[in-house]
Amino acid sequence: KNHKLAKSISDVSWSEFVRQLEYKANWYGRKIIKVPAFYPSSKTCSCCGNIKATLKLSERIYHCECCGLEIDRDYNASMNILRKGLEILKEEKVS
Repeated sequence: KNHKLAKSISDVSWSEFVRQLEYKANWYGRKIIKVPAFYPSSKTCSCCGNIKATLKLSERIYHCECCGLEIDRDYNASMNILRKGLEILKEEKVS
């Protein structure tokens, strides 16, 4: 893991990090897709879409009551963020 990068990121405010990221994306001709802050990425099953009512931070493995999926909580959330980002991008291209 890159601890120097992690320290550099923690040393700046989140808004400054986002500003720099947007600048670099623009520089390289890329687009940043922002998923809404309150999108329930951790509570949503990346397999069937079921949304849990509650999910404790201490629960590191996501267990879906509907389809039986068992997956790392962070990996599950990342799959949901990817899916939502692609959804937003598709909607922008259609509009």
